[in-house]
Amino acid sequence: MATQTQDEVLSASHIPSHVAIIMDGNGRWAKQRGLPRTEGHIRGQDALRTTLRAAARRGIKYLTVYTFSTENWSRPQEEVDALMSILVSAIHAETPQLIAEGVRMRAIGDLSRLPQQAQDSLAESIELTKDGQQITLILALSYSSRDEIRRASQRLAAEAAAGRLRPEEITEEIISSYLDTAEYPDPDLVIRTGGEERISNYLLWQSAYSELYFSETYWPDFGQEALDEALAAYASRERRFGKTSEQIQLED
Repeated sequence: MATQTQDEVLSASHIPSHVAIIMDGNGRWAKQRGLPRTEGHIRGQDALRTTLRAAARRGIKYLTVYTFSTENWSRPQEEVDALMSILVSAIHAETPQLIAEGVRMRAIGDLSRLPQQAQDSLAESIELTKDGQQITLILALSYSSRDEIRRASQRLAAEAAAGRLRPEEITEEIISSYLDTAEYPDPDLVIRTGGEERISNYLLWQSAYSELYFSETYWPDFGQEALDEALAAYASRERRFGKTSEQIQLED
């Protein structure tokens, strides 16, 4: 029997609708090359552009990327300032191409903590790209899953205190509707680059049944080939959602 090429494997398999990525390894990539950490972040921007296009070509509809966590605010101020500057510059530079390629940009997280210039640039790009239908790029900015759940819980508690929601009415679906990701499907596949094997407070509620894939590749070197390796691994797995293999086979 002839061996299938990777393109054949991927085209014949179920491509995930939603892929979420923890973009890790920028600093270590830069350190290995004797470069400042900020250079790793700049090169990481190139990797995101490449990976976004690769994801769109493969038919992925949602790509969520862990851009800046709430924990990242505790990094040295010089690095935080540089990251915010890179963010603003990248949004301005990339928005025209996002529009041309049919990319819709969205964002999740406590965006109120971003510098005003970053908030304004982000809001403008979201508005300008709102009609994109090829793929939705979701930036997780000033985001952590525990903080997201805390904010959602506060809103739920306020609704209950006001008498608009009874405790027994709170279902998983209700909780999901109060999260930052309410309008998006849960991720099918979560990828972490850089060799670490943890999910670092990222989409904890949403990734309950996600497949996890850990890549040794540092984020600045990630692209079509590395994404395809992750997709091939995903294609080889059986998603059971708590059921047995026999139950899944009967449903097919």
